[in-house]
Amino acid sequence: MQESVSDAAGAGRRLVVMRHAKAEHSAPTDHARALADRGRADAEAAGRWLGEHDVDPDAALVSDALRTQQTWEGVAAGAGWDPDGRELSEALYAAGTDSAFDLLRDTPAHVRTLVVIGHNPTIASLAELVDDGEGDTEAATAMMTRGFPTSAVAVFAVAGDWADLGPGTARLEAFHPGAA
Repeated sequence: MQESVSDAAGAGRRLVVMRHAKAEHSAPTDHARALADRGRADAEAAGRWLGEHDVDPDAALVSDALRTQQTWEGVAAGAGWDPDGRELSEALYAAGTDSAFDLLRDTPAHVRTLVVIGHNPTIASLAELVDDGEGDTEAATAMMTRGFPTSAVAVFAVAGDWADLGPGTARLEAFHPGAA
């Protein structure tokens, strides 16, 4: 795991891709699954890690499932961010990778740092595909060997506009492995 996130000012934008924290196994619906106690702690730890690495989002795109909303709240608390600065997305809840890219491409141009919190397998696939392969090798190795467990976070530098985001268009800067 990389210990620092390089300054993304030269890259222009930052994309933070996160899988929700550990959730309870059951609920009346999948959509209504809440975070487990461990998930709450892991979300706050991920937030502290992001805060320590000077990640400060302008916007967040969060699946509207309960566990992703609670993950965002924990991350925001851990990082010291305003928890209201997020958009809930029903579309992200069920999105495949192509649809997730479409949602990210709709990010307003003024947003410099975007946090996305969603579900696997889409989040892992998104992180793998957006990576240009030229970033931090230690972070890339950790991301590929550990997979994308709950609370995992990948931070990417994005040189272009959100509208141009696609496979191979972002550079991996850091990876937080989340829960094992």
